[in-house]
Amino acid sequence: MKNRIFMYLFIFTLLLVVFQYVNSKNILEDYESKMAKKEAKFEKYQDTINNLRDRVLTLSEFSIENSEPALSYFEEQGYRVNQLIPLVKEELYELNSVKGEEHPLIPYPSLSGGKMQIDAIRILNHKWVVTNFSDGKYWGELFLTYEINEDQKVIFNREASFIYPVY
Repeated sequence: MKNRIFMYLFIFTLLLVVFQYVNSKNILEDYESKMAKKEAKFEKYQDTINNLRDRVLTLSEFSIENSEPALSYFEEQGYRVNQLIPLVKEELYELNSVKGEEHPLIPYPSLSGGKMQIDAIRILNHKWVVTNFSDGKYWGELFLTYEINEDQKVIFNREASFIYPVY
C-alpha cells in the first residue's frame, strides 16, 4: 500500500514537472517572439529618428541660431541675441498690421480681396531674412536684408520676391 502511494505521488509529481516544463517553454517562446518584434520595430524607429536628426541638421545649417559668426557679430555690437531674434520677427509681424491695402514689404497686391501678410519667418544670419507671405489664396516668398540702427529699430530692405503662379 505504501509503495502504491509513493508510486502515485511519483507519477503525479512527474506529470506536474512535465506540465510546468511545457508551460514554461511556451511562455519563453512567446516572450522571445514578442522581443524579436519589438527589436524590429525599435530598429525601424531608430532609423527614422536618425533620418530626422540628419534632416534637422541640414535644415539648421541656414539658421541664425546655429551660425556662430552671426551670433558673435551681434554680441560684439552689444546686443543680447536671445532678445534680438524675437525683436526682428516681431517687427516683421507688426508690418502685417499696417493700415492700408498694401503691405510695406510685399510688392504684390492681394488678388483675392484680402491683404498680403507675412506668414513665416526664417532669419538666416545677421543680415538676411527669408519670409513666406500669403493672402489666403496666393502665396510667395521674400528675401530681405535687415540692419538695426542706434534706436533699436530694425530696418528691412527687400532684395528679391516672387509669387507662385496658380495652376
